[in-house]
Amino acid sequence: MKNRYALMAAFCCLLIAPKSFAQPDFGGFFQGYSGEWNHVSQQLVALAEATPADKFSWRPAQGVRSTSEVYMHLVRANFLMLDALGYRTPADFKPEMTTSLTAKADVIRWLKQSLDAVKEMRGAAKPNDLQKKVKIFGEDATEDGIFLRIIVHNNEHMGQLIAYARMTGVVPPWSNN
Repeated sequence: MKNRYALMAAFCCLLIAPKSFAQPDFGGFFQGYSGEWNHVSQQLVALAEATPADKFSWRPAQGVRSTSEVYMHLVRANFLMLDALGYRTPADFKPEMTTSLTAKADVIRWLKQSLDAVKEMRGAAKPNDLQKKVKIFGEDATEDGIFLRIIVHNNEHMGQLIAYARMTGVVPPWSNN
């Protein structure tokens, strides 16, 4: 147990290390933003694809987001945060779709589109771009900070979606049980 905490502490130190000590972003797991983004994106899509269509309307309690609403919340949030960086949300995406769009195929299509938009924007960003100051939701931020918020937000809801999946009998595809 002690070694696990030491490993976690070392990993956290790497995450907050000064930029001069940061490792190049090669795109693989544990290889910086791209690797982590690819990982959460693949898991979100795999879990959505593994979830039966009739479970997309499932919700753990009245007044709590359904499975499709969680995925569409991520889509909307990804687009909203990218908008602060100059990305223009597709014209056919409407905010009300976060609650009205429930068909599995449509939800997955929008999910993939928003995940790809994040990957494209982050991949196109130059190191100097990431330090640019921007406003988002009335707050000061850097472009890098927005990308960090996007990945944290997607991972947060990944946990929620795993719990939803388990409660409805769906085993995450990457899990052994």
